[in-house]
Amino acid sequence: MKAKKSFGQHFLKEETISQRIAHSLIHLERYNHILEVGPGMGMLTKYLLQIPDHQLTVVEADTDMVDYLKEHYKELSGHIISDDFLKVNLSDYYKDQQFAIIGNFPYNISSQIMIKALDNRDNVPEVVGMFQKEVAERIAAGPGSKEYGVLSVLMQAYYDIKYLFTVKPGSFNPPPKVMSGVIALSRKANYRELGCNDHLFRTIVKAAFNQRRKMLRNSLKPFLAKEIIENDSFYELRPEQLSVQQFVFLTNQVEAFREKDSN
Repeated sequence: MKAKKSFGQHFLKEETISQRIAHSLIHLERYNHILEVGPGMGMLTKYLLQIPDHQLTVVEADTDMVDYLKEHYKELSGHIISDDFLKVNLSDYYKDQQFAIIGNFPYNISSQIMIKALDNRDNVPEVVGMFQKEVAERIAAGPGSKEYGVLSVLMQAYYDIKYLFTVKPGSFNPPPKVMSGVIALSRKANYRELGCNDHLFRTIVKAAFNQRRKMLRNSLKPFLAKEIIENDSFYELRPEQLSVQQFVFLTNQVEAFREKDSN
């Protein structure tokens, strides 16, 4: 089986790395189901199948790989979703059940995979994934770093994130042109208590980073009154300087202004 560029495929070939990724699921008591995204020829799948008392389901967009999995992993019978993960309605398969998401994610859609996990956070207590190294670092980055951005803030608002280890190109066939990184996300115990309007929070974070080199008083002009943003030194900050809690504060400021303005 050859990797296909159209699917962004790079097959992991080192068993020890596959084992290490599988063993990075550390909150198994929180769920009974595991969903692997992009299993390819099953290098990671074989180790996930060894986890006791957990039902593994895989979602694979490449029909050739689906046929390969059906032939070589009979224990996956009835638990192979032949579809694009981004198009799958996860509630059709899990309803209100908890499940982990794991995989050697296709790098061209890895950020979108994270946003989908975020949108399903009520059912996803844990995520472990291999990403392009710079994307993994971006998700895990803290305030004040050049990597810190929209994905950092949105994911860290609901998940604790840990950068686990780096994987060199030679560990894949064919080798990618970039380094890879594995991270683990654990849903926060108080993830439902963000402290502000979730939808508005996402809007404000995106608006702020849309002009990341500018001060907040410039990027947030459409959201707050001129006299507010020009008379408070807080709005002299740039988005990469703000913690998640400061973005929560900012969201509440915008919501309070909107309510006052509507009255």
